[in-house]
Amino acid sequence: MQRLLRYARWDADAVRDDLRAYATARGRTLIERRLYLSEHSWCTDSERRQAAGIPDETEFATKPRLAWEVIAAASDAGVEALWVTGDEAYGQDPQLGTAQEARETRYVLAVVCSVRVRINSGRRSIRADTVGGRLPARGLAPAKRRPQREGPALLRLGLDSHRHRRTPPSADPP
Repeated sequence: MQRLLRYARWDADAVRDDLRAYATARGRTLIERRLYLSEHSWCTDSERRQAAGIPDETEFATKPRLAWEVIAAASDAGVEALWVTGDEAYGQDPQLGTAQEARETRYVLAVVCSVRVRINSGRRSIRADTVGGRLPARGLAPAKRRPQREGPALLRLGLDSHRHRRTPPSADPP
C-alpha cells in the first residue's frame, strides 16, 4: 500500500469526485480536502515549499477558513451535511458559524468559556460559561467539567420548538 501511495500517479480531484458517492450511513470516506500551511514555518519559506511541490499561488488560510471551503465545496457537489461540528479552534471564528447558518446547516462549534455571546435577540452580551450555568437542566446532557478556567465551554442542548434562529448575514467569508 505504501508503495502504491508513493509511486502511483492519479488526479486527486477525480478520485475525490468518484469517492463522494461512498459517504453513506454505513461508512465514510474522504470527500474533500485542503492543505493547511503554517503561516510562519511554511508560507514564508519558499525553498521548503518548492521542495514539497507546493504551488506558489497557495496562500495561508486559517483552519476555520479551510473548513468553510471544504464544507462549501462538498455541499456544492451535492453532499449535504446534517451537522457540522468543530472544537474551539473552529469556534473562535464566528464566520464559520455564520456560513453554516446561511446554508441552513445545523452546527455545534465549541468556544472557550471566556468568549462573550449575544443573547436576548442580540441585546445582551454575556460569557459563554455564564450562559451555560443559567440554562435549565431539561434538554442538557452532562458535560465533562474541566478544571482550567479558560477551557472550552461544552454544552449539549436539546432541540425543541422553543429554539430561536437569527437571520443569517451573507455566507461569503472574508
